[in-house]
Amino acid sequence: MPSSRKVIQKVLAVETDEGAGSKVRRSIGSPQLRNLTPFLILDHFHTPAGAGFPDHPHRGQATVTYMLEGESLHEDSAGHKGKIKAGGVQWMIAGRGIIHAEMPQYGDNLPEPRGMQLWIDLPKEYKMVEPSYQELDPEEIPVAYPQGEDGPVKVKVISGKSHGVESPVRPLGGCWYFHFIFSKPGTVFQDIPTGWTAFIYILKGQLRVGSDSTPHEPYHTLVLSAAPDEGGVEVTATEDNTEFVLIAGEPLNQPVVQYGPFVMTSRDEIHKTIVDYQYGRNGFEKAHTWKSKIGHL
Repeated sequence: MPSSRKVIQKVLAVETDEGAGSKVRRSIGSPQLRNLTPFLILDHFHTPAGAGFPDHPHRGQATVTYMLEGESLHEDSAGHKGKIKAGGVQWMIAGRGIIHAEMPQYGDNLPEPRGMQLWIDLPKEYKMVEPSYQELDPEEIPVAYPQGEDGPVKVKVISGKSHGVESPVRPLGGCWYFHFIFSKPGTVFQDIPTGWTAFIYILKGQLRVGSDSTPHEPYHTLVLSAAPDEGGVEVTATEDNTEFVLIAGEPLNQPVVQYGPFVMTSRDEIHKTIVDYQYGRNGFEKAHTWKSKIGHL
């Protein structure tokens, strides 16, 4: 077995307000963990009744929304709309420009919407591509069973490869995204491409990483080492019903200049983006004429 990566930084995601009444635990993108190429933001969100993320623009990044509980509607200025169900994922390439709304659903028979949103920087050559989506309902996300279907762990393969199972999602730039679910204590080794940035975010339970006996608990992001001989990471769940996401990405050798929802590689490109948005051009043609139905109920 290759050597395991280690925890080199640990950040607690403290709950704060975001959007229109939503509650967010942000780790990547916070002052404690500002730069983790290619990742820009990691939010663990929940949205009380009446809250949501009404019409807003994006350029230059991918946003990955993974619903853990409840449902969320989405709609954009290119005419795309639909629903992300509990356990489903939407991988949106914002590219040159899109305006969209994300509004969770509420009802007597629906749990309070909770999920993860990850922003991934796009390689410079893909910053101005046409926007696109890759969406998987819960039953379309492939599942790996590292120790068999009767074993303690299953892995939802949102992107990348895990224990012989590969996701159909094709990101622009390297990115693997897994949801590990342990029904009881156990140990698993997950391969990760050498040199890629990798981290774990803990949702439930308690775990250890590598040979270190330190216990790690929910709402912490664990940044992993990336030594040349570390071909993956060994994770041990020490409690029943332990869950975490493990995400890895190919580092980008490019500057990051971010202005709110716009992410480019220079101040000049950000200035051009703001002007494009103000004048409604180069991907933002409907910036001042389009309004979503879901964001203005």
